[in-house]
Amino acid sequence: MSIRALWVVSHEKGESGKVRFSRRFPTVEFRAKSLAGTQYVAVPEDRVIPQLLLTELGLVDADKPYVEVRDDCARQHRSPAVELRLDGPGGRTLWPVLTVTQGVLILACLPLVEAPPEPRPPLPSLASVSKGLALLLGLQDFLCGPGGKPEPDVLASRLAALPSVLLQVCPLGRPLDTPPPAGLVPAAVAPSPGGAQKQPAWKAGVHRGRAVVSVALTEKVRSMQYGKSSQQDIWDVYGMVMCKCEVEGVLPNVIVTLTLPHNGSPLQDILVHPCVTSLDASLLTACSVDENDSSAFSGPYKFPFSPPLELFRLCSYTSQVPVPPILGSFKLKAEENHLKVNVILKLHESVKNSFEYCDAHIPFFNQNLMGSVEVKVSSGQLEVSKEKNLLVWVLGQKFPKSREATLEGTVHFSGTVAGPTDPLCTGLTAYIKLYFRVPDLTLSGCCVDQHSVQVYSSAKPRIVTTRELVSSEYYIWNSTGDAPVSSGLMVL
Repeated sequence: MSIRALWVVSHEKGESGKVRFSRRFPTVEFRAKSLAGTQYVAVPEDRVIPQLLLTELGLVDADKPYVEVRDDCARQHRSPAVELRLDGPGGRTLWPVLTVTQGVLILACLPLVEAPPEPRPPLPSLASVSKGLALLLGLQDFLCGPGGKPEPDVLASRLAALPSVLLQVCPLGRPLDTPPPAGLVPAAVAPSPGGAQKQPAWKAGVHRGRAVVSVALTEKVRSMQYGKSSQQDIWDVYGMVMCKCEVEGVLPNVIVTLTLPHNGSPLQDILVHPCVTSLDASLLTACSVDENDSSAFSGPYKFPFSPPLELFRLCSYTSQVPVPPILGSFKLKAEENHLKVNVILKLHESVKNSFEYCDAHIPFFNQNLMGSVEVKVSSGQLEVSKEKNLLVWVLGQKFPKSREATLEGTVHFSGTVAGPTDPLCTGLTAYIKLYFRVPDLTLSGCCVDQHSVQVYSSAKPRIVTTRELVSSEYYIWNSTGDAPVSSGLMVL
C-alpha cells in the first residue's frame, strides 16, 4: 500500500500546465521495478506530466473532441484511475494514475500495484488505490480548504508546507494518515498545546453541540416449533448493542456496562467493535457450541471504547434461554375443498404482556384461491387476504388475562384459479409465522442501566438507553403434516 509518485499541477485556461509540487519515493520505485520485471515502466520526468494529464482529462485541445490516445474505443476507462500513454498508441503506459481536480489544481498520484501488470487487476482489489484516493482527498482539503479556491499567496504557503506534511502522513511513500484540513500543519511539525490529542485517520471529524449518548439493546428470538414428540422444538436468542455517541473531543472515552439478573444465563459468542480499547479475556471464552463449558463469565460486562461519530454496533452476543416467549399449537385437517384450522398461542409467564405489535400470519400454498372463511378468534381480530391466500391474526398489544389465545374455523377454497405456490409446503406441510416486538424487555434479562454509562468528556451528556425483544424467523409448523428439520436433535 505505497505511492510511487505524487504531483500537484496547476493549469489556467488557454495555458499549458505547470508542476507546482512533486515527490518521488525511490524505495517504492525500486519495489515497483522488482515486481514488474521486464514490463517495468519508469516514472517520466516532471516536465512531461502536465501535458499527459491535461490530455487524458480533456482539458486541452477543446477544438479536438476526439484524441486517439485518449478516446480510442479499444481502451477501457476505469475511473478514477487514468492511463498515461508515454509513447502514443501502442507504446508504454503508466497505470493506474489517480487524479482529483479542484479549480485550477490537479492532484495526481501513482500507487504501487503489487500484482502482475497483465492482466490488470480490478481497481477495488488494490488497497493502494484506496489509500491513494484518501491521500489525494486529504491533500485537496489541506491545499484548498472549505472554500475550494484559496488566494495565490495562501496556496503558495500551503504548497511550501507540503514536504513537512508528507513526512508525517506518507513517510517513505506509505500513507499512514490523511493530511490535516484547511492548511493546518500536523502536530508533529507545528507546535501545539501540551497534551493535545491527534485526530485519528478513522475519525472524519469531531462532534459540536449538545452531548447525547444513545445505547439501544435489541434481542431477536428465532424458533421452530413442531408440536410432535418425534421432533424437538428449537429456539435461540441473539442480541446486539447499537450506540450513537455525540460527544465533544477528539478521543472521548465511554464505558457501557451490560448486566444480567442474578439467575440469568451468561452471554456467549461475544463479538465487539474494533473501537473497544480493552476487554476482559473471560468475556470471549464462552461459546454456545461447547456444551461442557463451565467457565462462562456472568457479568457485569464492561466495554470501554472511543466511539466513532456514526451509529455503530458496539457488540453482539447469543444467550441460551429455557423456553421461547410464545408457545404454539397448529393443526390442520383436510376435507373436500376446505381445511379445518385450529391454533393455540400461549404467552409464557416470564414475558411481559405488553407488545408494540403481535401478528400471526397463516399462508395457504398450493391451493385454489380462498372462498368463504369461517374462522373465529378469542382475542384480537382477523384479516383475510383472499388474493394471497393469507390469514393475518392481529393479536394487538396484549394477550388475554389467561395468556392464551385461540383461532378455530374452516377455510374454503373455490374456483379454478390457483393461488400462491411454495415447493416446500405441499400436502399438509404448513406453518404460522409470528411477528412481534416487546419494548423494555430482553429474554436473557440483559440490560444497560443509564446510570452505569460513564462518559469522560468536557461536557456532561444526556444518556438514553432502550431495550427490546423482536421476533425473527419465528415459525410454528402444522403438527398433522410433515415439517422440515434444519437443525436440532431428533427425539425418539
